Amino acid sequence: MFIKNIVIVDDEPRTRQGLQRTLESWNNGEYNILTAESGEEVLQIAEKQKIHILLSDIRMPEMTGLQLLKTIKDRGMSPVVIVISAYSQFEYAQEALRLGVVNYLLKPISKTKLIEAVEEALQVLEKKFRAGMIEKVVDKKIVDATTKIETTSNAIRDAIAYIDLHLKDEITQKDVAAHVHLNPSYFSVLFKEEMNVNFSEYVTRRRVQRAKELLLSTKLTINEIAEEVGYKTAKYFIKIFKEYEDMTPTTYRKTGNERAF
Repeated sequence: MFIKNIVIVDDEPRTRQGLQRTLESWNNGEYNILTAESGEEVLQIAEKQKIHILLSDIRMPEMTGLQLLKTIKDRGMSPVVIVISAYSQFEYAQEALRLGVVNYLLKPISKTKLIEAVEEALQVLEKKFRAGMIEKVVDKKIVDATTKIETTSNAIRDAIAYIDLHLKDEITQKDVAAHVHLNPSYFSVLFKEEMNVNFSEYVTRRRVQRAKELLLSTKLTINEIAEEVGYKTAKYFIKIFKEYEDMTPTTYRKTGNERAF
């Protein structure tokens, strides 16, 4: 389980502690609920650990909430942000929205409203994570090949569908050719011609791509993932994965989840 960090920043101790107590009661162990009394303290936290969700007061001494959001953005950080304020001025809300804030809560904040806002922020976080994961696991050759799928013959479309359904199994060119009722030699030439990648490389790339998805989205062991993508031994799977990704599956999982939203 990867613990997500929720940071509350407010210069009023009573408000800060009240919000923390509410979220601690709601928390099911998946989140660290951290607090800060200034924007500078938030930046210090961000240097040590990733902030996934930030609840920030608008009006604080020294560094306002909006100044904090601008600084965070300039430093390339992208937490999901909820603004909390005792003021409903339009210009505050407008500027907050421009900076990517997902919610604007007015004090005093009810427990229900706070939890609803945080749960909505978590949904936004999940969407960002999925979008980031898709970007991480994409294989350009596979994308280039599959974008041509509408212009390929029925036989090759059927072959691609068959491969996708049988990544866990042993897949031979002869078996797939038989499945689409073509001579193996002719199938080999047709596949390369229409997909711009040969059969064996396509299968290997699809297996590695699927392994990357499993590494980032599941807790399966390397042995289990190797089996899921059609390799009889983890050792051989790791060798192939490293050839294509220049790192081991374990390193890929670690670095991928460190960058996760």
